[in-house]
Amino acid sequence: MILSQVVNRINGNVDRFSTNLLYYIGGEHFESNELEITKKGIIKDNLGVLGFKFHFAFQDRDVIFMARNPHLRKAGMVHFSGLCSDASYILRSKDENVLSQEYLAVLLQSDHFWNYCESHKVGSVNFANNWTSIANYEFDLPPIERQREVASKVWAAYEVKESYKNLLAQTDKLLHAQFEKMFGDVENTIYDLKDIKSFADCYAGATPSTRVADYWKNGNIPWMSSGEVHQGRVIRTEQYITQKGYDNCSTKMVPKHSIVIALAGQGKTRGTVAVTEIDLCTNQSLCAIIPNRTVLPDYLYYHLKGRYMEIRRLAANADGRGGLNLAIINKIKVIVPPMEKQLEFVRIAEQAEQTKASLNKGIEAIEAVIRSLIAEGTTKV
Repeated sequence: MILSQVVNRINGNVDRFSTNLLYYIGGEHFESNELEITKKGIIKDNLGVLGFKFHFAFQDRDVIFMARNPHLRKAGMVHFSGLCSDASYILRSKDENVLSQEYLAVLLQSDHFWNYCESHKVGSVNFANNWTSIANYEFDLPPIERQREVASKVWAAYEVKESYKNLLAQTDKLLHAQFEKMFGDVENTIYDLKDIKSFADCYAGATPSTRVADYWKNGNIPWMSSGEVHQGRVIRTEQYITQKGYDNCSTKMVPKHSIVIALAGQGKTRGTVAVTEIDLCTNQSLCAIIPNRTVLPDYLYYHLKGRYMEIRRLAANADGRGGLNLAIINKIKVIVPPMEKQLEFVRIAEQAEQTKASLNKGIEAIEAVIRSLIAEGTTKV
């Protein structure tokens, strides 16, 4: 079966300035390898940002494929209506007695589909799939009863995974609530309120030249980039530099049990906080915070992590370019309770982390089941 035989690509010419539609989705709202697109932006709040190409209207249960960067594997079903740009293809079954819309979403998560996308991408820098290649995607279409059976199982497993993810989010909210119960917030606390610079050393890193092989080949010094801050607890880095590379740039060693915060980065990176479990150095997009003995690193990690949105707002107001810098970090106010209170909260946080670890293992197991069901349900019949 050829995709265009059973699927329509929905076009449109909706004026974003006069539409009654509330939402839009861009590339930042897709999550890799996810059946559903749940994130969205508000059209009226972003009219100055949305380009003229945002004029394609999608509806509930449409499947949307992000044409750019197929290696990111971004496609999913929506359960709301809105606008997207021409960088996203809106796909809708021509006849749901022939192709189930829910099965279409499953099909677009298969390795077979994404391998096809990779082999048919165009461009030398910014890779993409044009509509002609997607329209000509060839696959085996099971009978409608089999489609519904496969889709039912996959979507049921997906819902279980989402419930686990919601429990993860609730655990973070409960921990934040526990912090405020014990210490208040920076506007209302009975404990000392101190600038970070008063109890910690702060410095940014740097990047050795990528053109000098001796700076990188067979390196043994862990070097952390901004994207790795999402680990939360950094126990390893993807890249290593040599002593020569370290000596030839201004990066500094960051001792283990330090805090690292992203000054810049794509998506949700800026303002994200991590704690180091190894000695490492960082690139220029990261700031190391090395607290003295009056503040526990883990306490500071949870405190700043719970203020992620506040820190991002500081970045947006900093210089008009949305970046953080050392001056801003140094001035962030931190609640500094007595050491025994810090220890008490860290013990509570460690219990929450154990709960989250169990939930994450459950999510990984469910994802394995989903991958297996998709592979089984989209192979030849």
